[in-house]
Amino acid sequence: MNKLSVDFYDRDTLTVARELLGKYLVRVVDGIPLTVRITETEAYIGRLDKACHAYGYKRTARTETLFAPPGTAYIYLIYGMYHCLNFVTEAENEPAAVLIRAGEPVSQADKDSISVRRFGCTAGQMSAYQRKNFLNGPGKLCKGLCLTKEQNGLSLTGDQLYVLDSGEKPANIHVSKRIGIDYAEEAVDFPWRFFL
Repeated sequence: MNKLSVDFYDRDTLTVARELLGKYLVRVVDGIPLTVRITETEAYIGRLDKACHAYGYKRTARTETLFAPPGTAYIYLIYGMYHCLNFVTEAENEPAAVLIRAGEPVSQADKDSISVRRFGCTAGQMSAYQRKNFLNGPGKLCKGLCLTKEQNGLSLTGDQLYVLDSGEKPANIHVSKRIGIDYAEEAVDFPWRFFL
């Protein structure tokens, strides 16, 4: 499988958000690759999207990474406790990104390694609630993959965090409004959430 190049991210954000579905997100922790299949994404486009942190090209210490070259990881903290992983898209200085909302482990070894990081137990020891809510949210995904603000700004073409083309071309992609952006006025209704 090939690692996605900068060219993949240097395109229309909605296209990238759709095409990330089914790809393999790889996070290397202590030399061990943890791999998940991306199953849910959301697009954010600063030039017109009131839900984007850099709406109207607003630059702050927090949003500076959104202006980085395409193929950069933008990781921020919400509610003082949950990290969210985004992939910067489009041209440099054009603040846009795709939020990785959910995924599923590719192998049993990945599932066990990630469940230890999420819950302190192997996959076989997880409760029904834990199995149902394993990686079905951006904060859960980041916790399972040991992603924090320390990884903010990493290149997605490096060796710590990257995406592989699994060759999958999902046929049944669902589209809806994004989640948790009630403040975003007309942007609340943008159909920019994509999921399998």
